[in-house]
Amino acid sequence: MKILKVQTLRGPNYWSIRRHKLVVLRLDLADLADRPSNEISGFYEGLVEALPSLVEHHCSRGKRGGFLERVREGTMMGHIVEHVALELQELTGMPVGFGRTRETSEPGVYLVAIEYENERAGRYAARAAVRLCRSIVDSGSYPLQELEQDLQDLEEIRSEEALGPSTESLVREAERRNVPWRQLSARSLIQFGYGVRQKRVQATLSDRTGILAVELACDKDGTKRILADAGVPVPRGTTVRYADELQDAIDDVGGYPIAIKPLDGNHGRGITLDIDSWEAAEEALEMALAESKSQTTLVERFYKGNDHRVLVVNGQVVAVAERVPARVIGDGRSTIQELIDETNRDPRRGSGHDNVLTKIVVDRSLEQMLDRQDVGLDTVLDRGEICYLRGTANLSTGGIAIDRTDEIHPENVWIAQRIVKIIGLDIAGIDIVTPDISKPLREVGGVVIEVNAAPGFRMHVQPSEGIPRNVAEPVLDMLFPPGSPARVPIISVTGTNGKTTTTRLIAHIYRQTGQVVGYTTTDGTYIGDYLVEQGDNTGPQSANLILQDPTVEVAILETARGGILRSGLAFDRSDVGVVLNVAADHLGLGDIDTIEQMARVKSVVAEAAAPDGYAVLNADDPLVSAMAEQVKAQVAYFSMNPENPIVRDHARQGGLAAVYENGYLSILKGDWTLRIDRAENIPLTLGGKAGFQIANALAASLAAFAQGVRIEAIRQALMTFTSSAKQTPGRMNLFDLGRYHALVDYAHNPAGYEAVGTFVQNWPGTRIGVVGGPGDRRDEDFVLLGQLSAQMFDEIIIKEDDDNRGRTRGSAARGIEEGIAAARKVGSVRVRRVETILDETTAVNSALDRAADGNLVVVFPEIVSRAIDLIEQRGPRNAETQTNAPASPNPPNVDHASLHGEVKSV
Repeated sequence: MKILKVQTLRGPNYWSIRRHKLVVLRLDLADLADRPSNEISGFYEGLVEALPSLVEHHCSRGKRGGFLERVREGTMMGHIVEHVALELQELTGMPVGFGRTRETSEPGVYLVAIEYENERAGRYAARAAVRLCRSIVDSGSYPLQELEQDLQDLEEIRSEEALGPSTESLVREAERRNVPWRQLSARSLIQFGYGVRQKRVQATLSDRTGILAVELACDKDGTKRILADAGVPVPRGTTVRYADELQDAIDDVGGYPIAIKPLDGNHGRGITLDIDSWEAAEEALEMALAESKSQTTLVERFYKGNDHRVLVVNGQVVAVAERVPARVIGDGRSTIQELIDETNRDPRRGSGHDNVLTKIVVDRSLEQMLDRQDVGLDTVLDRGEICYLRGTANLSTGGIAIDRTDEIHPENVWIAQRIVKIIGLDIAGIDIVTPDISKPLREVGGVVIEVNAAPGFRMHVQPSEGIPRNVAEPVLDMLFPPGSPARVPIISVTGTNGKTTTTRLIAHIYRQTGQVVGYTTTDGTYIGDYLVEQGDNTGPQSANLILQDPTVEVAILETARGGILRSGLAFDRSDVGVVLNVAADHLGLGDIDTIEQMARVKSVVAEAAAPDGYAVLNADDPLVSAMAEQVKAQVAYFSMNPENPIVRDHARQGGLAAVYENGYLSILKGDWTLRIDRAENIPLTLGGKAGFQIANALAASLAAFAQGVRIEAIRQALMTFTSSAKQTPGRMNLFDLGRYHALVDYAHNPAGYEAVGTFVQNWPGTRIGVVGGPGDRRDEDFVLLGQLSAQMFDEIIIKEDDDNRGRTRGSAARGIEEGIAAARKVGSVRVRRVETILDETTAVNSALDRAADGNLVVVFPEIVSRAIDLIEQRGPRNAETQTNAPASPNPPNVDHASLHGEVKSV
């Protein structure tokens, strides 16, 4: 049994629209391919011995023990690996429950999809599950020490990869509100929302937090002086850099008891409280200096009382916690060390800030605290006797928190809210020492000790005692006030052919509205009028670039099947999901072997459309129109046939549609017909001759209209959008070269060839085709390309791509030659001359060299820009003066309708 490939899905995907986080194994069962579990001696017993908790897996039986019944009766190893991987994650505190296993067309090879909570942990669990199952097959058991190591590794990964408790609380609140979030690649930044609507946080610093306020809060002495000037009760104190300044500082604050802390410290590190002797003061100064970046300490008068943290968000007190320093309580028989060990066994305690509580660490500071109480680690405390282990009450040093939100006095609330205005923080933690938080500070001698930027939320969301407070809620309310959106409109476009043209056209339509449009295509990623990144950018990485950009107001995302299979979608949901068509292309790749499976891949885009959004579907394609049964969104259809029964029934029920009727592109809205314009007036359609471009225009217009774009803006966009090398490179780019014409189109599959053929068949002169296809297609696909080429062209030059994608050089050309020969045998074809020139540049130049008056040279290139460059070098006119532009003459004997037709009003 061998893992052939591991993929990680992070968004809506082929396996599930709702379960975004999946690891997918391509697993070769090898010698176990024909051996179900009931035929493997001792396997059931070994599996139950290793993981008895698998009894909780219901599986398809729908009952406790259902999965183990399947194992005992006989199931394949891929299915077992799925359940084991899920259980390993469950046992280490990562609750997951979704898994799927299916056989591929390759004998003995399975795809196993496993849900994960943490990506690294999911991949580890998948590999560990294979190891565990293989071991039980071979020896009847899985060594206990190996299982323990696997579980320990998974727990460590979970701890290392987990978000901090404050960030976690914000993320959970965002998910509750359906606010999308993502972790950025630097400085632990979290982005909430998309595009121009996004907000960013780092722990509990927000993008509204001012740098001046943070700098002031980090300067403890400066903060204290500012607050004192404002009449806020603060401790008397002064700064000390050197030991010879210490005695004067103690005298300045009024003598003992004192507190010494780093001027710029945090998390309670280097702080010593209640100092009452010179020796203790010297030691405390040394500790504080070691923790201070500025080598400066703060010496303050120590005030007795309880330590409280008041959390203020957006000017309002939202939570109050009393913090109790780490301590142990004697039982009359255990030493202090034993009591510490017992306290640390509390499952709520862990390392750092990831758990509810932090483990107590025995260090120099703790031992000094014991010395001051005249006890040691080996001291046995009397029953009920309290021994404090820290001078500070920080949770990070082992303290506990008690919620006091409902007890704080209104005057103290007013002081806290006034303080954050004085300092200027949007989120602040105010430390107050007072004997009783329910009474005004002025009455009980309470003081404000510190003001903290980026305060931790752990003590409030998970207090040791009292009511947990959802302090993330007011933060999200501040970032996204009620009624303000967190998302920008997302329109996702997929299909076998026409994706790039449709994506670019939708982007062009939206530009008429004055918004900043970000869009991704097979030729690059664009924001506004500028190319950000060149390349075939139709996957989630490029979509993420758009969604992370803070200037983007609308996202139009070409979404290819490869990205869906490799990673899933880059977004949790879209506003419009457009599916143009599904044809036999890319079959045999990525374990997608049938056109029905390909339709399932494409349907992810439609199914990811939000319930209040739209799935725009091609009513003329049965595989696409059938997707309406699965979508949660509203459905809008487009069709080249106004009598299409699906469209007619949909319109009668008040639905939205777009149709080509009586020469017009029109929107149907219930009983109303809203005409956009005649097809012959739309440059993209080449005078109404390119039917597939009419279909693309219908889909684009419908997607925009469904999002509220006005007909006038759509009309203006259609009238100014051309098949030029600048606007749509490689999409029906027709060049007037004087004596003859050349057409460049990125068609690379049978459906694409057929679409271009609907235009080419109307050309009266000789047609010369430079044909080929990507090397990773099936043999039968090349044969079909040859057959179609024989019907379309008088002369054919067969070429191959520079990148053969693993195919033997020349074999793709031979497949096309075979298809041409087969077409000649079965009936009448146009082709009379066939030549093979494998190098694409040479092939294109040869075709252009032989072109005569009135000819049309059609190039299906691998590299669009190279083909366009070769053509532009030949003629007097460049890509901006093609036959579909108003200034260009019509090609000979081709009826191109006027491009200045009347604009119909709605």
